[in-house]
Amino acid sequence: MPGGRAGAPGKGCAAMKAYFIGSGIGALAGAAFLVRDAGVDGREITIFEKHPHVFGGALDGARLPDGAYSLRGGRMLTTEHYECTWALLDGIPDLAATDGDGTPSVRARTLDFNKAHVAHSQARLIDRHRHRIDVRHMGFSMANRLELVRLLEASEERLGDSRISDWLSEAFFETNFWYMWQTTFAFQTWHSAVELKRYLHRFMNEFPRIETLGGVKRTEFNQYDSIVRPLEQWLTAQGVNFVGNTMVTDIAIDTRETAQGRSHIVTSLAVARDGQAETIAIDPDTLVFFQNGSMTDATSLGSHEAPPPKLTKADSQGWALWEKISQGRPEFGNPAAFNSSIPESLWESFTVTCRDPAFFEAMQGLSGNAAGTGGLVTLRDSRWLMSVVLYHQPHFRDQRANEMVFWGYALHPDRIGDFVAKPMSDCSGAEILRELCGHLNFDPAVFATATCIPCRLPYITSMFMPRRAGDRPAPVPAGSRNLAFVSQFVELPDDVVFTVEYSVRAAQTAVYALAGVDRAVPPITRHDHKPAVLAESLAKAFA
Repeated sequence: MPGGRAGAPGKGCAAMKAYFIGSGIGALAGAAFLVRDAGVDGREITIFEKHPHVFGGALDGARLPDGAYSLRGGRMLTTEHYECTWALLDGIPDLAATDGDGTPSVRARTLDFNKAHVAHSQARLIDRHRHRIDVRHMGFSMANRLELVRLLEASEERLGDSRISDWLSEAFFETNFWYMWQTTFAFQTWHSAVELKRYLHRFMNEFPRIETLGGVKRTEFNQYDSIVRPLEQWLTAQGVNFVGNTMVTDIAIDTRETAQGRSHIVTSLAVARDGQAETIAIDPDTLVFFQNGSMTDATSLGSHEAPPPKLTKADSQGWALWEKISQGRPEFGNPAAFNSSIPESLWESFTVTCRDPAFFEAMQGLSGNAAGTGGLVTLRDSRWLMSVVLYHQPHFRDQRANEMVFWGYALHPDRIGDFVAKPMSDCSGAEILRELCGHLNFDPAVFATATCIPCRLPYITSMFMPRRAGDRPAPVPAGSRNLAFVSQFVELPDDVVFTVEYSVRAAQTAVYALAGVDRAVPPITRHDHKPAVLAESLAKAFA
């Protein structure tokens, strides 16, 4: 990987040990940064995962026993952002590189793929009559423009834990812009005004092309195949230990008052491995990285015939450890700010495996985009606010020649459907396809050989919930000697959650701080400070 060891703590990196609790992209990236930039021997790094065999956290995707595919979601990338992610992936060999095709890295493979498959959506919004809505115009009134500027200019201190609806009017939520921005990033009107403000600044250069999604880049396959598997393979080659079917149930922390303030030192981990309890002693020079919270916690899959079970954190215990160690330690954040209201953080996705081209052909004709060249197609008048996206095929490395896979999601699964008289959360996969056909006015026969797998995600936008300063801990909390937090629920000024970049940046920040790496984390590119971007955005707002 480029860069090599750039710095290390005085105690010597070669002898350093590290444990990661959770195996999401933040943990995988953190392990890579320890090896690459801190010079830690990969054999001294252990990654614990509660699931038996699958690592990668939310970046998942798999063929189910019945032959259908399922993935919880797809993440958009951009070449003009994601500074930490691209630098990481530049040094990870693509899986195909081992086949001698000359592709050196995941980054190079992804960029080459996007040069060959340029995104330019022609049907971002579709109305109830199957007409493509003209979204070149954002639909703003002067009052809408003024309230948007007011939000953009407000300080985070002033915004506090207010909601988006505290700053934007009901009329704003009927604009073309809001329908596109909301469904691109999965915002709800009750979500954090601070987070929306950060998004508007971070992705200001995407605003002038929001209707075409021209800045969006995708991996050649799903992100598990394209990012997680190559990264896992590279880490395994470095000797990193992946330990599945293991739950860390407690972190013993020696917290004491010192002349400099409170200090925190992890002394042991309580682990349930293959159902057997054990304790791992942790010395002060051993590092512990904890993925606090999970936006995919309590996920459940339904089937073509049945809806997903309605699970909560009580079923999965995915928040329990953060709740336990944060008690009496405000430096460790406040998980209740994010996990206390499933109705406000829930949406439902679905993955459809087609075994004939009928739906893809009909959808390509309606949208004007070949599969893989468009983006989300949102059914604006759907009570569920449903969107679908046709990926470039194959979307899975092991996909058969007669199979085509697409994905969709709905932001309001609690509402009664327009064509199925029940909430989406109570629907089977077959009923979801019936609702989709109703909106598109397609013959149901297009799904005669298809299988739809619904996926309920009760905490999927929990990181968007309104929050106060301190609710998210720093990657390395004040006074922590050997514990860091690596997740979507840490505080990184100016960056935005619900992105791969946020997890990777959090990991790099935490590793550099705890391991003493004398090297700067790549800065955030401030497109919102560029005169040309500001001028283009202003012109778009008045279009």
